[in-house]
Amino acid sequence: MKAEFILSAAAERQFIRDDKAKIVFAGRSNVGKSSVINRLTGRKTLAKVGNSPGKTKFVNYFLIEDKFYFVDLPGYGYAKVSKGEKDRWAELIDGYFQEAGQITLGVMIVDIRHRPSRQDKTMAEYFQQTCLPLMVIANKSDKLKLSQIQHSLDCIRETLVLDPAVPLIPFSCEKGNGKEVAVGEIIKFIKK
Repeated sequence: MKAEFILSAAAERQFIRDDKAKIVFAGRSNVGKSSVINRLTGRKTLAKVGNSPGKTKFVNYFLIEDKFYFVDLPGYGYAKVSKGEKDRWAELIDGYFQEAGQITLGVMIVDIRHRPSRQDKTMAEYFQQTCLPLMVIANKSDKLKLSQIQHSLDCIRETLVLDPAVPLIPFSCEKGNGKEVAVGEIIKFIKK
């Protein structure tokens, strides 16, 4: 998949405003958003991956196949940064979500090994209340036994109160499991 980094937007005035579809990745710090983007594009170092949470500090745009963007948002929750920095991230993300035309599809990343957090529930509620299309990637599926995966998916769907039509995909950045399904779902939304 052809993919290139385009821009890190540190302020609303820098958001890309064009007619290309924007696939927006959201999730808590340390859930693997950047790793998911890298796996989906087949580029190991496209999105910066850090050893500690909170490495994504801006709204990062990646142009895919010269047709649409993957947009990597700062993570929420865990990151050990100053309150001022967390507030700046929150303001940046809120501005992004409030502006019409910025989201074609939301891709929410959760950790399949854990019940979704309060912040995950808030993010899912936001997508549902605004009627923005959503799919959920349950990352780190390689860390579970095959017999545990369906139970974890059921827990995620119930906790996030996901409509049955919302795709919920078990995924592994390490092994690549779920990549084809996720790419197929993304392509469906781009073609709508």
